[in-house]
Amino acid sequence: MLLWVLMDLIPMDLALDYRVTPWCLDQQAWHVGLVTSSCTGTVWPTHMPSAGGGDPRQIEETKPLLGGDVSAPEGTKMGAVPCRRALLLCNGMRYKLLQEGDIQVCVIRHPRTFLSKILTSKFLRRWEPHHLTLADNSLASATPTGYMENSVSYSAIEDVQLLSWENAPKYCLQLTVPGGTVLLQAANSYLRDQWFHSLQWKKKIYKYKKVLSNPSRWEVVLKEIRTLVDMALTSPLQDDSINQAPLEIVSKLLSENTNLTTQEHENIIVAIAPLLENNHPPPDLCEFFCKHCRERPRSMVVIEVFTPVVQRILKHNMDFGKCPRLRLFTQEYILALNELNAGMEVVKKFIQSMHGPTGHCPHPRVLPNLVAVCLAAIYSCYEEFINSMHGPTGHCPHPRVLPNLVAVCLAAIYSCYEEFINSRDNSPSLKEIRNGCQQPCDRKPTLPLRLLHPSPDLVSQEATLSEARLKSVVVASSEIHVEVERTSTAKPALTASAGNDSEPNLIDCLMVSPACSTMSIELGPQADRTLGCYVEILKLLSDYDDWRPSLASLLQPIPFPKEALAHEKFTKELKYVIQRFAEDPRQEVHSCLLSVRAGKDGWFQLYSPGGVACDDDGELFASMVHILMGSCYKTKKFLLSLAENKLGPCMLLALRGNQTMVEILCLMLEYNIIDNNDTQLQIISTLESTDVGKRMYEQLCDRQRELKELQRKGGPTRLTLPSKSTDADLARLLSSGSFGNLENLSLAFTNVTSACAEHLIKLPSLKQLNLWSTQFGDAGLRLLSEHLTMLQVLNLCETPVTDAGLLALSSMKSLCSLNMNSTKLSADTYEDLKVNALPPPPQAGSQRQCCVLTELLLQGRGRYISS
Repeated sequence: MLLWVLMDLIPMDLALDYRVTPWCLDQQAWHVGLVTSSCTGTVWPTHMPSAGGGDPRQIEETKPLLGGDVSAPEGTKMGAVPCRRALLLCNGMRYKLLQEGDIQVCVIRHPRTFLSKILTSKFLRRWEPHHLTLADNSLASATPTGYMENSVSYSAIEDVQLLSWENAPKYCLQLTVPGGTVLLQAANSYLRDQWFHSLQWKKKIYKYKKVLSNPSRWEVVLKEIRTLVDMALTSPLQDDSINQAPLEIVSKLLSENTNLTTQEHENIIVAIAPLLENNHPPPDLCEFFCKHCRERPRSMVVIEVFTPVVQRILKHNMDFGKCPRLRLFTQEYILALNELNAGMEVVKKFIQSMHGPTGHCPHPRVLPNLVAVCLAAIYSCYEEFINSMHGPTGHCPHPRVLPNLVAVCLAAIYSCYEEFINSRDNSPSLKEIRNGCQQPCDRKPTLPLRLLHPSPDLVSQEATLSEARLKSVVVASSEIHVEVERTSTAKPALTASAGNDSEPNLIDCLMVSPACSTMSIELGPQADRTLGCYVEILKLLSDYDDWRPSLASLLQPIPFPKEALAHEKFTKELKYVIQRFAEDPRQEVHSCLLSVRAGKDGWFQLYSPGGVACDDDGELFASMVHILMGSCYKTKKFLLSLAENKLGPCMLLALRGNQTMVEILCLMLEYNIIDNNDTQLQIISTLESTDVGKRMYEQLCDRQRELKELQRKGGPTRLTLPSKSTDADLARLLSSGSFGNLENLSLAFTNVTSACAEHLIKLPSLKQLNLWSTQFGDAGLRLLSEHLTMLQVLNLCETPVTDAGLLALSSMKSLCSLNMNSTKLSADTYEDLKVNALPPPPQAGSQRQCCVLTELLLQGRGRYISS
């Protein structure tokens, strides 16, 4: 009777099994009735029926781990669970790798006596809650007390098992350690399986780190790497570290063993290739790949393995600054493609594969990443040039290298000061030209325009000016040869030489600016091939219409080293890219030819006559001016910059019959840009030197006479166009009569657009303009702000104007009332217009009617400013 009572107290999972296994016979000891499956180590009880024909036991959970009843295959013990790979394929569950979590812990020491077995029965066990952390080498608790007072090393864990027999603790897994067992009980089956797979992963990764840290035979190492890769690919854990951990292990292995043969290199690369399809290589592995690209650029591994890796980097990388070795690997890969027999044809096909077959690239990160790689490669070419100046020894054999390099550095530092650059070049910034903003100045007196015959004095004066304008200065040394073209309008402080020495000032001669030409730089063979490859890539990028706007925006700040801009070969090759920008009719593209801000040169300045990159007679300059003038850049600010800095080239090209330059000179006269009478006469003489110039100048004179006649005749003061009127109707009406006295014009609810601004600016007395519910846009608004200086009331309600056009209104100081209701006005522009568009209120007690801000109504999305 006592024996039966004791047997009831002993749990089924610790019941004695008096069957003797072969292992027990060898060890002459009794075996506790827990048998482990040879496939996965899953525990199953030996007290289950072993005779054939018995039904297998089911797991206690509502949904079994295998998704249903599992029958044991022939030749295996009943109740054994299939291996983990089969479990993954059957179940298809995915888990996130656990790093820490809350779980119940119970530790059972191996019983030695019959009484100890009773004390460790499930009725007498004590469970402790712990917050466990899965570190790299051990399982530890946040509160090291009780069962988890000491951490459990992964090397001490002999096996990790799921308790899946009948009457086993629910949602429990077992860790077999020397001298006992650690039971972990989760809250549900999903958490239990998550802990199970996470512990197995940590244990195996720890084992592979130890095995691969001390390699003996590389055949065994290669086999272990393949097994490690297979384990990562078939793991049910879904986490970035699952694929990164094997790559980091292999990366560390390669960094510590640099004496590998080329064949061993390729075998390792092929073994880890499946992991690289969806993961970036670690930094050390990138170094290994770069070395392979440099040493064996014609290897098939470069084409077959590295190509998808680089494609993924270019498509998904967000910032090369966080991992510069990814950029370096991409750079070396492209150079390896260039070393193939086909050379640039292979690189071109690679660029085409990155863009895709359609007209629009579906990957927005490809272009910025390619441009970043190109810029870094070009910088590296000139870094090698600078380093080669000193030489390999501890003493530089060329005494002139250091002074010349210091001069270049000082020139670059000088160029950082905005005041200094503004004193040399008053070119407007892109924002100022778009907005049509200019400094307030008095209107220059109008010079009477009349037809003149070519004067020999003026022609000779122009020839003398052209001859004296350029002067060549040469600075020679044993390493650097510098040729400088200096304009006669340079500042005296910059053209002064040092002392009485005939040699010019090196700071002036080596300065890379529009006042200088080029510095002849000879690169090494490898650097020269690298430079040619990546400049060619920039050309290829500029050929894609969908990439050209972004490429122009990325290159607008001129992100190249000073040495590159002084290198004649580089600027000559890059000219193709700038030409593509100048030929693109889209404003977002050709507007990037201008400087990004005031005081900084843009591509327009660099490739204009006298600029550092100009190597022609002004053809590219004329093309850039033509596309800019054909857009919305007919502003006084842009013409003023041309008159102050590029008047000589404009006149020379106009003298050669360039129609764009002829139009520029006529606009300078019409808008009264030139205030010097002699310069105006010279421009008139230049215009009458060609047939096209003479014809356009006659048209300009006719317009001036019509304007004066219009002002003399007078006309109505108020005019309202019928609804649905168009630009053509307005032009026909204004050309039919005299409207010199027109002060109030209403175009509300008509179909006029920004094109009608060309006719509105011919109304000098206009003070009130109503554009309510028209298609009048930013381009027309910028033109109005330049010419209608007397405008006081402007209604832009329900028009498509945006911040870009509304900011131009800040130059209209006579504006009193401005209605911007239901426009795309932003809050920042609204605050700016409140400050700049209207004058401050008058002093208290003033009775005169003046333009002051008296009402601010916020209606819908727009704004209404009245005075």
